[in-house]
Amino acid sequence: MILSAKTRLLLLLVSQAAILALFLRMYNYSQGSPSGSDEPKHMHVHVLVLSSWRSGSSFVGQLFGQHPDVFYLMEPAWHVWMTFTQSAAWRLDMAMRDLIRSIFLCDMSVFDAYMQPGPRRQSSLFQWDDSRALCSPPACNLFSRDEIILPDHCRLLCNQQPFEVVEKACRSYSHVVLKEVRFLNLQSLYPLLTDPSLNLTIVHLVRDPRAVFRSREHTQGELMIDSRMVLGERWHKRKKEDQPYDVLQVICQGQLEIYKAVRSLPKALRQRYLLVRYEDLVRAPLAQTSRMYAYVGLEFLPRLQTWVHNITRGKGLGEHAFHTNARDAVNVSQVWRWSLPFEKVSRVQNVCGDTMNLLGYRQVRSEQEQRDLSLELLSTWTFSEQNDQEG
Repeated sequence: MILSAKTRLLLLLVSQAAILALFLRMYNYSQGSPSGSDEPKHMHVHVLVLSSWRSGSSFVGQLFGQHPDVFYLMEPAWHVWMTFTQSAAWRLDMAMRDLIRSIFLCDMSVFDAYMQPGPRRQSSLFQWDDSRALCSPPACNLFSRDEIILPDHCRLLCNQQPFEVVEKACRSYSHVVLKEVRFLNLQSLYPLLTDPSLNLTIVHLVRDPRAVFRSREHTQGELMIDSRMVLGERWHKRKKEDQPYDVLQVICQGQLEIYKAVRSLPKALRQRYLLVRYEDLVRAPLAQTSRMYAYVGLEFLPRLQTWVHNITRGKGLGEHAFHTNARDAVNVSQVWRWSLPFEKVSRVQNVCGDTMNLLGYRQVRSEQEQRDLSLELLSTWTFSEQNDQEG
């Protein structure tokens, strides 16, 4: 059959349009989209749990890490700090940022600069056994991918896996979640929020500074290097008894600056940020966990609901800097009220007052107020504002 010139021209135009459409689809698929609804389904969801030491971040990390759709690493930037222990904290921001960006993209070669040369195993990673993803297929075949896995069991049975399985495991999950406590500002993270190769959400966990101070007192030996790096050159210029308050002041200021910086971002970027207060989480663990899961697109599975309920209804108070065990979470959040002298509480309020006021932590004016557990010290206004941001 002989086609007319007009018909041939029409077919040519249709075929070119089809090729162009296919090219655009492939381009959009490979580039990804920073917006939520138009995002290609293959792209990872990247979640950065941002907090400070002794704020309940290990617990929140586990809430994400035990989900079967999540690849989780606990504080990978620890490797950066331990490589440059004589440096001040602020000098390491860019190195930490580049490290977590590579991990979000499942490029684990970034650890080459921070680990000893020679053969490595996945157990070379800091607190690797807190990652359920490294204790189940494809990283380790001795546990089922959809079960709750205890770190002790993982450490015993999965510690000989080669380092290469970390990257393989990372690529097999829909969500990559990293927990970090060493960022004291948001500026260094701006490139990650606007990076088109990432789909980043920040979950910012804060805690009452008085509870943080009390917890730090009980783990100060384990946190000594971090504390020295936070203060930098000021560490040796301050009296030993003043150092804990100086460190806490820097931490409080950092958390305050992060929150204030987010509020000044364009709406599209503000929607990538979720504020969570530890006290609200332990009072309503199921509701708040559901809120966090929904924000990042995870289903709150029934077995996870049972696990969350059980782990927040234990008897312990949890003193170790890096361990998450079943504990009475509400008592943990209140223990400072009957264990800290009012003199210390007053001094913490002096150095962290601005942060407490903005995040909704009411100050006590006397020892009597501190000990009166019927006196509510948690304001609800912060979350009304947060809901406005989410909308």
